[in-house]
Amino acid sequence: MRAPVTDQMATHRFTAEAAKIVRSCVHCGFCNATCPTYQLTGDELEGPRGRIYLMRSLLDGGEVGEDTRRHLDQCLQCRNCETTCPSGVRYGTLLELMRPYVAENSTLPWMARLKRAALLGVVPHRARFRALLAAGRLVRPLLPQALAQLIPASRAPLAAVSVSHARRVLLLGGCAQPALNPNIDAAAALIFERVGISLVTVPAAGCCGALAMHLGAERDAVNQAKANLDAWWPEIENGAEAVMASSSGCGVHLKEYARILSAEPGYRERAERMQSLVRDPIELLDATALKEHVRIKSNESLAVQAPCTLQHGQRLGGRVEQLLRELGCVLAEVREPHLCCGSAGSYSVLHGGTARQLRERKLANLMRGRPTKIVTANIGCQSHLGATAAVPVPHWLEFLAENLLTD
Repeated sequence: MRAPVTDQMATHRFTAEAAKIVRSCVHCGFCNATCPTYQLTGDELEGPRGRIYLMRSLLDGGEVGEDTRRHLDQCLQCRNCETTCPSGVRYGTLLELMRPYVAENSTLPWMARLKRAALLGVVPHRARFRALLAAGRLVRPLLPQALAQLIPASRAPLAAVSVSHARRVLLLGGCAQPALNPNIDAAAALIFERVGISLVTVPAAGCCGALAMHLGAERDAVNQAKANLDAWWPEIENGAEAVMASSSGCGVHLKEYARILSAEPGYRERAERMQSLVRDPIELLDATALKEHVRIKSNESLAVQAPCTLQHGQRLGGRVEQLLRELGCVLAEVREPHLCCGSAGSYSVLHGGTARQLRERKLANLMRGRPTKIVTANIGCQSHLGATAAVPVPHWLEFLAENLLTD
């Protein structure tokens, strides 16, 4: 695809890389076959190829009109198209490069602006989000169903781990997950302790920055990445062997830090080193090490919901399923495993109608094999699916922790 760039657009830092990505597209349209929003609407501009055309027009000096902003905004950024694309078009990177420009050069309706300001002002800040969630749980019975479904019930906490091992992995503390479901990280600590690895949480490390980046608030995302890198650096220099996020959505964003911080003085080389250490939990655990510690109940059948951030973003599709099978789990058939559940970070808040349609389709496919549980790898997917699922939806780390043998 040709990507002419006007002199004015050439002055922007993102333009050269964005144009290079656009030029790699051969407009074959294979991406539309696996795009969730295109599948729902059949609208060319609601598919990756159409959105690339829109972004190409911006590079050529086009204005950010209402239609352009809306179609780009309604992308889930699931990256399913990247898995499908025969030309290796880095669509997710392209959209992240263009979104700040779109945000700066378009005007959202006031309600949409209010929602985004609330998300950016609360969710990345642990204490604020925890307080808001606690208040929401108190009034949950009084709220409309659509809003009440966004507020998960509290959970009984798992036991803490106090054993220290020579092998250390840095665990992202995060922002929303510790309040929504602290048991995911607690389960991770229990499991990694059994294989001789201590998970170290550095209090100063907070939100990964994915939310801000997806909403076009690039400066906020850069500052959050810098704060995390600064907090982790002493531990990295002191021999931490990996950096891990138990949520695949945060993990895929951590694997972009070298690009995100490439223009920040004093951060590029450190970001490259840190990024080389980022691992998803499934990359650090294997069945051989876990078999002596886990005993799977024979009466359970699992449907695995592989989040888009795991299978398309991190390209780790099938790894969780393989580990669970090797540990003796019975896995139910799942149709259309590649399609997004509709959570997509803040998407379920900003585009509730589409998110609910995708959730219904995903749950129907997950429940086809009549599983007793649905396991996932991302807090957003867990909360979104768990709101209406007929069976429990634990994180796969929680599921393993439930099946740990007692010492």
